[in-house]
Amino acid sequence: MSKPYPPVYYSDYLQLDRLLASQTPKSAEYGKPAHDETLFIIVHQVYELWFKQIIHELSSIIHLFAHDYVDEKNIGVAVARLNRITEIQKLLIDQLRVLETMTPLDFLEFREYLLPASGFQSIQFRLIENLLGMESEQRLLFNKEAYYVYVSPEHQAVLRESEHRASLFQHVQRWLERTPFLDLEGFQFWPTYRATVERMLQNDRAIILNNTFSTEEEKHKQLQELSKNEESFAALFDEHKHKDLIAKGRRRLSYQATQAALLIHLYRDEPILHQPFRLLTVLVDMDELFTSWRYRHALMVHRMIGNKIGTGGSTGYHYLRATVEKYKIFADLFDLSTFLIPRSKLPELPEEIKKSLGFYYSVKSNTETQSYAEKH
Repeated sequence: MSKPYPPVYYSDYLQLDRLLASQTPKSAEYGKPAHDETLFIIVHQVYELWFKQIIHELSSIIHLFAHDYVDEKNIGVAVARLNRITEIQKLLIDQLRVLETMTPLDFLEFREYLLPASGFQSIQFRLIENLLGMESEQRLLFNKEAYYVYVSPEHQAVLRESEHRASLFQHVQRWLERTPFLDLEGFQFWPTYRATVERMLQNDRAIILNNTFSTEEEKHKQLQELSKNEESFAALFDEHKHKDLIAKGRRRLSYQATQAALLIHLYRDEPILHQPFRLLTVLVDMDELFTSWRYRHALMVHRMIGNKIGTGGSTGYHYLRATVEKYKIFADLFDLSTFLIPRSKLPELPEEIKKSLGFYYSVKSNTETQSYAEKH
């Protein structure tokens, strides 16, 4: 049987002639070739290739969620693609080790030729941040200017347009808000859970006050932290308080979405909640790895240029270090651990609800056999 398609040559398929001719060191152009500039270019080109793949994966996941319902099998597809992104992120972190084989003196041999180019101008990385759900007010000003000011007008238009598209964060929030698990007739979860939490907090307070090994100053600090926990729990039971925290910038996920995410975590052993739990977990994994990459990148910059100004004009290490915690997208999912209680103290699910969570559940009626996934 003859092959239905013409033969493909490896080099042509990968366009290796173009790819391998894309490293043009500036130091050589000025007649002072610096050996390590080739490494510098290749590492950053590889970063951009991986960024392209991450954008490809994120765009496909957003498409899966861009409907009034998400088919359950697509949750598995989204989890698989998010897992792929996390594996790429690990490579991004490891690439810094390769770059660090270049010493600060090696970098100084060609650094002056790069001004004012900077990784800050990576359009693809800014698109990744916007696709994930970075908010404009969340960003640090770059030399008192918006992040898009330092790129070309064409790229500015691309970035500004991406700010107005629904992000992964927004789609996940809407998906959580639609979960029928929030309203199960006859299941008194919240009163029982609240009573358990109140007993737990009272016990924590008693432990602090009765600890004979702590000084009064230590007890005071511990009680202050406990008060913050109590405030967090109070917002979990009061939508108005939750909205107040959102207004103050201390919460981002909506009240309904927060409750749904917590219930998914607490009852993740139920068959219908396995995949939703995996999705929430891998979102945290991805956010954590981007945070780790920012931190490692900041350390690498500090190692390379000390406290010098960055090539793009930023404060270098100090600017990068400040983005580490501030640029988390799914911080509310990290905070869910605050509200977890032992499985042994969870309100018991009624048998009929366990059955409805098997894989068939209707929002409107327990007698319907509409798939849970069609409404989630």
